[in-house]
Amino acid sequence: MKYFFTQAVALVLALTFASCSKKQEIGIPVGQFASLTGAQATFGQSTDKGVQLALEEINSAGGVLGQPIRLITKDNQSKPGETSTAVRELITRDKVVALIGEVASGRSLEAAPIAQRNGIPMISPASTNEKVTETGDHIFRVCFIDPFQGTVCAKFARKLGATKAAVLVDVSKDYSLGLAKSFKKEFEAEGGTITGQQSYSGGDKDFSAQLTAIKGANPEVVFLPAYYTEAPLIIRQARQLGITVPFIGGDGWDSPELAQVGGAAVEGCYFSNHFSNQSNDPKVMAFVQSYRKKYGDDPDAMVALGYDALYLLVDAMKRAGTTDPAKVTAAIASTMDFPGITGKITLDEHRNPTKPAVMLQIKNGKFSFMESVSP
Repeated sequence: MKYFFTQAVALVLALTFASCSKKQEIGIPVGQFASLTGAQATFGQSTDKGVQLALEEINSAGGVLGQPIRLITKDNQSKPGETSTAVRELITRDKVVALIGEVASGRSLEAAPIAQRNGIPMISPASTNEKVTETGDHIFRVCFIDPFQGTVCAKFARKLGATKAAVLVDVSKDYSLGLAKSFKKEFEAEGGTITGQQSYSGGDKDFSAQLTAIKGANPEVVFLPAYYTEAPLIIRQARQLGITVPFIGGDGWDSPELAQVGGAAVEGCYFSNHFSNQSNDPKVMAFVQSYRKKYGDDPDAMVALGYDALYLLVDAMKRAGTTDPAKVTAAIASTMDFPGITGKITLDEHRNPTKPAVMLQIKNGKFSFMESVSP
């Protein structure tokens, strides 16, 4: 009797787990890979919050094509090599029909060939290095690219009255190298002079040698295409060495940690970005209010880009009338005037969006809107 009772319990449990498993698998499988932990964790956490907010809204409104979106997220821990493992699992084991990710250009470049080989559309929220979408016709992004961002920063530096600029670049990051190249080209085209370029590698802590060389060249502005993990440390050391000129950076500065770690040293510095939560656009204002209600604080640009990435994917699925990856890819490629939170998005023949950038200044620990710059 005890044997049959035990077997009956086991059967009930097995059926229960099978039912739960089946229930969990309902919906259109979409993969997300992000740096939720590790050195660039705030990037991944922010994009994930944006994706999650969009997911909640989309599924509450009935999903897409009569089904909810089932998001499957993998953490690459901000480490080289982890992204390829995560993306292979999402494609081969989880059978996702599309991918959202990454912020860091290096990790998107790691993932893109895998997505391309498997015919799975991949949308990067915020990888700005131009090489990312050059991987193939299944790779897209919702952010502007480095040549545009670098141009915006160079023009802004000249608008500040700077005629001489130094550049400090992270040679371990594709993102930093790409931005430095485009900044230098445009700054010189605008009649400015590059007084010199110094380099470091991500993870370094002592920048005194590079900053001493920069100080000796007497620039009027320093372009620092770094991530928020190094930028505030570099600028603090620069101030200690007596460098008082403004620093200008790219969207890699966009994290609360920039002001928290940099403190007074980063006050008055500038950076380019994809979005300002101070916008008076009704659509942006509604988005900011929804985010505040869900998370209790203000969204940054990575949040907005994650939000736009999922909504653009869903828009393409609706236009394709299917979740077939090949047809969804074609629909994404034909995107025109998509009303994103970060601006109206039209994808060009290289699968890059034509959209504006904003320049922000750090004032009293906050990121204050300066101006919007269109292509």
